[in-house]
Amino acid sequence: MSGFDNIVVTILLIAIPTIVAITFHQAAHGWAAWKLGDDTAKRLGRVTFNPIRHVDPFGTVMLPGLLALGQFVVGTWPPFLIGWAKPVPVDFMALRDPRWGMVLVALAGPAVNLLLAFVSALLMHVAVDLPGSAGAWAIDLLDYSILINLVLMAFNLIPIPPLDGGRVMVGVLPRPLAWRYARLERFGMFALIGVIVILPLIGSQLGRDWSILPEILWPVVNALARLVYMAAGVQ
Repeated sequence: MSGFDNIVVTILLIAIPTIVAITFHQAAHGWAAWKLGDDTAKRLGRVTFNPIRHVDPFGTVMLPGLLALGQFVVGTWPPFLIGWAKPVPVDFMALRDPRWGMVLVALAGPAVNLLLAFVSALLMHVAVDLPGSAGAWAIDLLDYSILINLVLMAFNLIPIPPLDGGRVMVGVLPRPLAWRYARLERFGMFALIGVIVILPLIGSQLGRDWSILPEILWPVVNALARLVYMAAGVQ
């Protein structure tokens, strides 16, 4: 296999489970909101497994592409390629229980990612019986699926608005504190971009490792992966 073929295969191994993980994550938010009383996402066609309906031109395509391009421009690969899908519209006040409904809608996305990781691990029992290179490719694809889904789950559960973990915090905190915490949403994404991208890039230019988020997430992802493989009976 040529070097170009290796690049194409690697891109496919990452892109396929990433698209599935993000699509199911967003559809789960819309489905949960629909079942809990708000049909906004349903009416707008967001309760779907069609990835095109969830693509945000900047957050899903341009920003990850520009960050990946940084490998060739400055020779630095960001420890995390940050990006986002088009937010699923939810009218929390239309939910039958707005406060706890918001928590359940927020948790639906990460819960589906955990389920996808578990299903991917179960499918390895089938993949190992596939002949030759097909089996090896399928196992690699499923390994990436487990990793990507668990990273997406762990990242989204960081308790910073507008991430799912931030919305969970707003739902469980006492109302006066929850109101103040919700106001952080306007700054949350900028703070995340700073920690994930800008800080490590500055550190790399100074010869220092300022990658904070991987130090937090990787132990969690590794622990979850061990549990998923164990639960699925994969050695």
